Order: sequence, then C-alpha cells, then structure tokens
Amino acid sequence: MTPDLAALVGSRICHDLISPIGAIGNGVELLSLTDGDTGPEMQLINESVQNANARIRYFRIAYGAAADDQMVGRAEIMSILAATARGGRFTYFWNVDGDQSRREVRCALLMMQCFEAALPMGGDIHVVQDDDQWRLSAEGPRMSVDGALWDTMTKPVVGYEYTAAQVQFALIPGVMAKAGRKLHVSMAADKLIAVF
Repeated sequence: MTPDLAALVGSRICHDLISPIGAIGNGVELLSLTDGDTGPEMQLINESVQNANARIRYFRIAYGAAADDQMVGRAEIMSILAATARGGRFTYFWNVDGDQSRREVRCALLMMQCFEAALPMGGDIHVVQDDDQWRLSAEGPRMSVDGALWDTMTKPVVGYEYTAAQVQFALIPGVMAKAGRKLHVSMAADKLIAVF
C-alpha cells in the first residue's frame, strides 16, 4: 500500500507549526499579565494567534493522515469551529453527537471548505448526522459556484488544473473513497447541499 504523501505532509506541517503558535500565544498571555497591557494591539495579536491555532487544528484533521480506527471528539470539533468562526464571515452549526471517525470528520471539514469557497460574503454552514448519513448545507447572501470545479468532486477529471485555493476539491474524491462514502451534491439558488 502506497502512503498518502499529501496527508503525511499535511500532518507534518500541522505538527511542526502547532507548538510555535502555542508558544506565541503563551508569550502574548505572559506579556499582558506582566505589562498589564490589554490595548487593541495586544488584543489583535491574541485574536490572530487564537485564529491561527484553530486553523492549524482544523487543517490537521482535514488535511492530515487518518487511520481506520482514529476518532475525533465532539468537544474538539466544537472548540475548533468556535475559534475559527470568531470574528470571521462564517457561522458553523455542528449537529453531530459524540465521537466520530476521523476519516468521516475529514470528509465533512473538507466539504465545509468547499462551501466556504462558494460563499465569498460568508454565511451559515450546517453539519448534521442522521443515523449513518452525513448532511451538510450552506447558505449565504451571495453564492459563486464554478460548476466544472464542483463536478470534479463526484466525477473526477484527469488533468483538471486546480489552484492552491481549490485543493479541497481535488482531495474530496480520494478522501470519500477512503472513508467508504459516496458524495452527492445539489445546488439551489440560495443553498448548497452535500450528502455522504
């Protein structure tokens, strides 16, 4: 079995960045305690560190390696999404109970990034699990959907040229296959829906 090099690279990058970002956060906290400086500059630095930490944790699950038996706790996902949403354009609703397979959570997080790409002005992203089926939906004030790009998730095109901002679309077919899932996507004028 050949290793998933993209996932291993993602895991390595996230692993190597999480400690220094945490250290910066600790340093900012110590500075605010020592100097008593809680001005807007310190607040901006603190918020930026928290957001970077949340994004790294998000990316570690979405882009990192996932073994068959690995699980992700609901509390961890809720913490990541709350920190990611703070001050951002998106509101996330994670209506999934209990611990879940990391492979399935990985599918959901990558799909959420696809939704984010289609909502340039932000919006609401809902994730629901009903029995064994995952259902994600997104809506916002404006949608921008590249039909050819979205089609590649369910009908991969050999040689399709993705940009760096579209990497989640390129990964979805393989990640879904590894999780033993089949993706169905539907679009309306004001809503995107993905079921797997």
